[in-house]
Amino acid sequence: MNNIPHSHTRHPLVACSPCRWLVMAWLLLASGPALTADSRAAHVPHVTLSAPNTYSELQRQLLEQAPGIHHFRQIGPFKVNTRKGHQILLSANERVRADLYLAAPAEKAPLVIFLHGHDSTKEAHARQAMHVASWGIHAVAVQLSKTGPWDAHGRTLARIVRLIQRSPGVIDSRIDVNRIILAGHSFGAYAVAVAMAQGAPVAGGILLDPALFGEATNFLQKISKPVMVLGADETLSPIRYRDYFYHYIPGTVAEVSVKGATHEDAQYPSQTSLLNAGVDPDVTEELQITFVSGITATAISLSANRGLDYAWAGFRELINGGQLFDAKKK
Repeated sequence: MNNIPHSHTRHPLVACSPCRWLVMAWLLLASGPALTADSRAAHVPHVTLSAPNTYSELQRQLLEQAPGIHHFRQIGPFKVNTRKGHQILLSANERVRADLYLAAPAEKAPLVIFLHGHDSTKEAHARQAMHVASWGIHAVAVQLSKTGPWDAHGRTLARIVRLIQRSPGVIDSRIDVNRIILAGHSFGAYAVAVAMAQGAPVAGGILLDPALFGEATNFLQKISKPVMVLGADETLSPIRYRDYFYHYIPGTVAEVSVKGATHEDAQYPSQTSLLNAGVDPDVTEELQITFVSGITATAISLSANRGLDYAWAGFRELINGGQLFDAKKK
């Protein structure tokens, strides 16, 4: 059985190399200036913040206001310190490469760990990690083998979480070890599910257009922590057994799909754009920002009350407007 997500088959317009490069060249000329952080913030309503100095202060201010996913389309209020190529020493002979995105405040704060999907890299989640950190939540993007094995990757993730819980200084002493969240894309999301099934001490998981590896639903049935599924538009990017994550996880699960989004929109930037001078005809930055704002809202929700209610309430505006659809929660 083929274990590759269906959406790894590219659009017919870009299936052949010459056609693909012609389309990319046209897009470079026609797309105009990219959406910058400043222009992004200028076109969405701003949450009212009183210059928070710590994450706990920011969280308090956010929870006192009406929830809304649009809050998190803008860059957050905190500076981010980046460390590329960090080495996490799991054993004397085992090191995991990671990029760290650390929020500036001195107070302890939650952590989101990102894992890439099939044939991808940690860099495909760099802007997601940076964005989350700007909202006061530390982020780490880890690099494991691009091709799996994904069950083993899940067990490695669980070991990373346990190591950080014992010794947060392997990443940063300011990590609140009781509020660690896992986020993964595609088969990386499956690995997150495996880690959670292995009892990784996390507050919850965020599955970015997840794909099931094989038919190993037994892992899903062992998950007890809250899970948010942020999916692409399955009419454009049908992913193998994505529905299993909602149906087989017995605990609190919520799922939404982003209208018009492809599998690669759940990355930011996409792996294809990293390989092709910033161009990927299969993604739209507007939709990538919808994913990253959903990630941020969910991370804040999980870190605030270990649940999904805050994020779910914030999604309501886009559900009502049709930008998010097939919404369900149990």
